[in-house]
Amino acid sequence: MTDATSAAAAPSAGPSSRSVLVVTGMAGAGRSTVSNALEDLGWYVVDNLPPQMLRPLLDLAGHSDQRLARIAVVVDVRGGQLLTELKDAAEAAGDGDGPQLRLLFLEANDAALVRRFEAVRRPHPLQGTGTILDGITAERTMTAAVREQSDIIIDTSELNIHQLATAINELFADDETPGVRVTITSFGFKYGVPTDADLVADARFLPNPFWVPELRPHTGKDPDVRDYVLGQPGALEFIERYADALRPVLSGYQRENKSHATIAIGCTGGKHRSVAVVERIADLIAAQPGVAVNVKHRDLGRE
Repeated sequence: MTDATSAAAAPSAGPSSRSVLVVTGMAGAGRSTVSNALEDLGWYVVDNLPPQMLRPLLDLAGHSDQRLARIAVVVDVRGGQLLTELKDAAEAAGDGDGPQLRLLFLEANDAALVRRFEAVRRPHPLQGTGTILDGITAERTMTAAVREQSDIIIDTSELNIHQLATAINELFADDETPGVRVTITSFGFKYGVPTDADLVADARFLPNPFWVPELRPHTGKDPDVRDYVLGQPGALEFIERYADALRPVLSGYQRENKSHATIAIGCTGGKHRSVAVVERIADLIAAQPGVAVNVKHRDLGRE
């Protein structure tokens, strides 16, 4: 059993080829945050699964392809049957060919849990006519056996949601999991700036190939247009310096567990200049460790 009391203390527990992780623990200890973090890492997350469904799910995972190679199951331990169902599921997985089954238990001290319930102005599910602390005490009694059987325990008392997500990343990210997925999109200002853009740059400082008759019908993906755009004074300087400026930003996104980012580069119609610039910047950014790049040309074909 591993007791991880902080993100720094969390040991490496990278996933096997097929893994089922059961996430449970105290109400208010961070199950939703862990669920979101695992989903960002590419796990298939099943929330609020009845404990009786654990064994059928394990059977499904054992016969699935790589699309269901890593399944995280968020379970409310107060149902009372989790430990029994876990034992049965572990026995079913014990032939060596089934997926790896692990149990992650989230806990926090009384003061932290009371503070969190008071912050959201909700009662503890087990407090009844008593106090929040009464409900926490009852839940600790109900969850004691499951906690004892857990493979990993994380005490979230001193962790905010970002620190908890970082702990999950350290525990369950593998070498192939990108720290941040970046969509770099071209667009035309005349159609509006993308509403989901985190960063926006303007390529309209470059001469417009639209006014060159032989280039007008083509796009920034065509070699002649690309060479025209990138050959303009300041074009490559802008691209290289903008890519350099993005590198510490994307590294910061990874540290802050911002797993997705959209970078938008616009020109007048989103056909020539922005397309050529996006293609080149994407090549430079894709070389950064921990970054997965997707290229999108939002307005290509609208003219």
